[in-house]
Amino acid sequence: MLRRDVMKAAGGLALAAGAAGTATAQAPTRWDISIPWGPNEFHTVNAQRFATEVRNATNGAVQMTVHAGGSLGVRANETVRAVGDGVVPMAEFTAFQNVGDLPILGIESIPFLISNYDELQIMHSLVRPIWERELERRNQTVLYMCPWPTQLFYFKRPIATAADLRGIRMRTYDRVTAEMCTRLGMVPQQLTNPDVVPALASGRVDAVMTSGTTAVAQRYWEFLKHAYVTNHLWATNFMVVNNDAWRRLPAATRTTIADLGKRLEPEFWNVSKGEHTLRMGELQQNGMTVEDPPAALLQAVRQATATMGDEFVRANPAAGPILQQFRQRVGRA
Repeated sequence: MLRRDVMKAAGGLALAAGAAGTATAQAPTRWDISIPWGPNEFHTVNAQRFATEVRNATNGAVQMTVHAGGSLGVRANETVRAVGDGVVPMAEFTAFQNVGDLPILGIESIPFLISNYDELQIMHSLVRPIWERELERRNQTVLYMCPWPTQLFYFKRPIATAADLRGIRMRTYDRVTAEMCTRLGMVPQQLTNPDVVPALASGRVDAVMTSGTTAVAQRYWEFLKHAYVTNHLWATNFMVVNNDAWRRLPAATRTTIADLGKRLEPEFWNVSKGEHTLRMGELQQNGMTVEDPPAALLQAVRQATATMGDEFVRANPAAGPILQQFRQRVGRA
C-alpha cells in the first residue's frame, strides 16, 4: 500500500506538470511512460520511437520519457488500474495480464483460437471497439496497439509427449494459461517479465512460455535448452494515456498525437512480424534447439484446452457473438 501511495503521488505530480505545460507555452508537457519490458525489446523500442515522433510533431510541446523494466513500480498486471487512477500518465501493458480489471481483454488469448497475424487483425476488427470503450470508462485512451510474435514453450530437456510435462513448474501469464498448464499436469507459476530470470536462477520454475523476443532479451539459453514453437496463444500490447492528462492538452495536439499512433501502428506490427524469425536464429546461435512440437505433444495440448473457448464465453457472455463472428470469418464456424 505504501509503495502504491508513493507512486500515485508521483503520478499526480506528473499530471500536474502536464497541466502546467498546457497553460504556459514555454513549459512543455512531460509524461513518464511505464514499460514492463526490457530496454532492448522491440515494444520498448517502438515506444521510444513514438515518444520521439510526438516530440517532433508537437515541436517539443509534449515530451514523453520511456521507463523500461517496470522501473516506475507499476507491475504489468496492475497497469490498467494504475493509468486509470493517475499513478502514471502513460503506460504499456499486455492485454491478458490485465483481465482482472477488464476480462474481455483475454479473448485473443484463448488457446489455439487465433493462428496468425491475419486472423489476429480480424479479431481486433471485432473486439477493438469494445476494448477501447471499456478502457475509456476506466479513464484512459488507447494510442496504439501492437502484438507479440509467435509463442513458444521453453524447457530444460526434450519433451516428446504430454506425459513428459507432468510436474514441470511452468511460468504462466494469467488464469487462462495457468489453467492450460494444470490440465497438462504442469505446475503453473504466474510471473511477470522481470520476475522470470530470478525464478529460473532460483529453481522456482523449470520452464517458460513466451515469445522469442523475451527469450533473447533475457538470455534464456543460460537456463533452458529446448524451445518448441507451440503458437498456443496471441497477445497484444496497448499504449494508453490517462484521460485527465490527455484532456488537458489542446484539441489540436491530441489530434496530432492520435494521428501519429494510427500512422505508426502498422509499422509497429511489421516490426513484430519480423521478430520471430530473427529471434529464433539468435536462440539457435546460442545453443538452444528450436523446433515444432512433436505431433503427440501438440495434439495433447490442443485436446486439453479444447473447451476453454466455451468456458471463456460462460464467464464473459459478451464474448459469445464476437467469437461466433470471428469463426465465421476465418472459416471455422
